[in-house]
Amino acid sequence: MNVIGISAFYHESACCLLQDGRLVAAAEEERFSRVKHDARLPVAAFSFCLQAGGLDVSDVDCVAFYESPVKKLGRQLWAGRRHDGRPWLDPHRAEREIREVLGFEGRIDTFEHHASHAASAFYFSGFLEAAVLTVDGVGEWATTTYGRGQDADLTLFEEVEFPDSLGLFYAAITAYLGFRVNTDEYKVMGLAPYGEPRLLAAMRTIVRDGPGGGFSLDPECFDFLTGPRMFSEALAERLGGPPRVAGAELTAFHHDVARSAQARLEEVLLDKVRYLHRRVPSPHLCLAGGVALNCVANGRLLREGPFERLFVQPAAGDAGAALGAAALAQRALTGRRPISHALEHVYWGPRFSSDAVAEQVAALELDALDFRGREAALLEATVDRLAAGRVVAWFHGAMEFGPRALGARSILADPRVPDMRDRVNRLVKHREAFRPFAPSVLRAHAAEHFELDHASPFMLQTCRVRSPLALPAITHVDGSARPQTVDAAHAPRYAALLTAFARRTGCPLLLNTSFNVHDEPIVRSPADALACLAGTEIDSLVLEDFVIDRSALPEALVTLAARRASIRARERAISAELYTFV
Repeated sequence: MNVIGISAFYHESACCLLQDGRLVAAAEEERFSRVKHDARLPVAAFSFCLQAGGLDVSDVDCVAFYESPVKKLGRQLWAGRRHDGRPWLDPHRAEREIREVLGFEGRIDTFEHHASHAASAFYFSGFLEAAVLTVDGVGEWATTTYGRGQDADLTLFEEVEFPDSLGLFYAAITAYLGFRVNTDEYKVMGLAPYGEPRLLAAMRTIVRDGPGGGFSLDPECFDFLTGPRMFSEALAERLGGPPRVAGAELTAFHHDVARSAQARLEEVLLDKVRYLHRRVPSPHLCLAGGVALNCVANGRLLREGPFERLFVQPAAGDAGAALGAAALAQRALTGRRPISHALEHVYWGPRFSSDAVAEQVAALELDALDFRGREAALLEATVDRLAAGRVVAWFHGAMEFGPRALGARSILADPRVPDMRDRVNRLVKHREAFRPFAPSVLRAHAAEHFELDHASPFMLQTCRVRSPLALPAITHVDGSARPQTVDAAHAPRYAALLTAFARRTGCPLLLNTSFNVHDEPIVRSPADALACLAGTEIDSLVLEDFVIDRSALPEALVTLAARRASIRARERAISAELYTFV
């Protein structure tokens, strides 16, 4: 049984393959197209999934689409959206493109957006029974759903409908703070610890409590139904200050807005998971939807909420909904849940052999160190550079699925170096100085350095740092961090690198951030990795079994990378004002 899951035409287009109910491949289209948050039909990701499964398109039993285009159109028309020839108001687009572009002639199943989110969490959690919560901007009509999973059965029994939405609330605050909606919400989360929640009372009037699973937005404060931006002037009046202009200085007021919005989000989520536990008194909670990527809220839900165990879908946004749609199709076709064990890693993307890398290195005449067949020496050479305070890009194995780099496409550094966070933000990632970095830590040593008593392989919750080491590069201003625990069973070479670094330095963790620059997708291929090395101040690249120092790059490659970066900056056209559901 070969089932393809697809999310497309909205945000984070992706494709996955289930074979006999087991995940075989998954990837976002942006990694192939190099267009951040690419929403187009995932043609390249589809081709990759077929190749990974050894399939022809005729071998696919079903293509599962992650939402109902007809129901979504009903909400768009209700909101007053005119057609204007715009493709997102065409309910037949998904099926037509799957037929005509992908060449698929078989069965196509569509599932509602939040059902796909819920399935992506429950069926891949490893729990045989659980409460399920999904929270995002909006699907067809639902913005939040409450459900229960029991073996193969998954039921959503309550929902909050558009326009009341925690995701749209947070997006409006993102826009108010001068960041881009649909892409910069995590900046609000990162900025929040710098402020005080002195505007929390105002936030409570903007997002109002409701009975049961309900809540509501004050419509006076929002303009996303008919206006050109997310928020109205009433929101600025309510908060007591004008919206920030993009690129302007971030003041204490902006810090306080971010902190207060984050606090209000956490308040509402905590209240609603307590309600859900009363309805579904399970020890297990499954969480998905874009809001589930708020790792600060996730940590608080686990610490203060009624559930003992929490599974957050690692690709919690729309990309992961492709997994949920495939799982629902598998359930419809066979009567059985897709898998019963937990999703233990996210290394489901393309991989490249050392021989393929060698060919590229030779073609470019790069001065590279070849460690093929000598992994121990490769690790020591990498540790040499990390221990010397260098920034090292790390490319190994299958690419991660989802927004987190987890040791396959990562940028690494020594977390003990006082100015390392500022250096990586400024010279490598090209992003704001307030942004924190996460640590990767050997699972066996996690409790020594963090208030963490369980595995956290997907970097999806924050906790307190309590390390005997000074770790300024990964400790946020509030004393927290977002750790990834690393297990040799699932990431053997990455775990071996952490072990080698610990043996040399006494520190079993590294700063780990995604291998990309601001506004570009995480690298997929060796060519992407080399372009990123040439276009940044990364010191060295470990490319499978090769080590390439930036100082050894040909000047022509560095010049080409700079020209490419300039062109890409002009091509970016993501809206900074309005959520893409319109």
